[in-house]
Amino acid sequence: MKQKFDPQRHHRRSIRLKGYDYTQQGAYFVTLVTQGRECLFGEIVNGEMRLNEFGALVAEGWNGLTQHFRNADLDEFVMMPNHLHGIVVLKWDAYADGRGRGEALTDTSAYRVTSANVNASPLRVSTASERPHGTKPRSLNAIVQNFKSVTSRKINQRHNTQGTIIWQRDYFERVIRNENELNRIREYIMSNPAAWESDNENPRNTT
Repeated sequence: MKQKFDPQRHHRRSIRLKGYDYTQQGAYFVTLVTQGRECLFGEIVNGEMRLNEFGALVAEGWNGLTQHFRNADLDEFVMMPNHLHGIVVLKWDAYADGRGRGEALTDTSAYRVTSANVNASPLRVSTASERPHGTKPRSLNAIVQNFKSVTSRKINQRHNTQGTIIWQRDYFERVIRNENELNRIREYIMSNPAAWESDNENPRNTT
């Protein structure tokens, strides 16, 4: 029997993957949570997420990431009342090593995650505070930092609340090893709103 993807066991209790290069081609499962788990982005109604103004701004920011990061594609994602789950696929960028300046990237619309193109090292999870100081351009960390910064600024500007912290400093990422795992994570993401009542991020479930 295949083991069901468990975000708590696979996602929160692992340690940092030492020496892992988060600029390399591959797929990553990312989770970002609001400061204090505050439900800023809307509500779950009958198992479906209803975005408010903040949630719409954040969803727009996530969908716009590929316009700013040429080496990134987006797969499945979901907005929740106080967090976001998404899959980011980093692809090879001709600009990353100084080659191919002025050339367009190869079309990667058919990119598929397999054991051949994703690092097969044991999986670990790291938080932002555990990663080395400094952010590599085009890395997963650079993408997440940009997203958090831009969405925080837009929300604060819209409501004149400059300086208000929107996101937790840390975020969680998981290297996706193969297509089977990718499909399990996609299923988990899509079913997340229906499982909100038992979600560990639901403030009603925190002690």
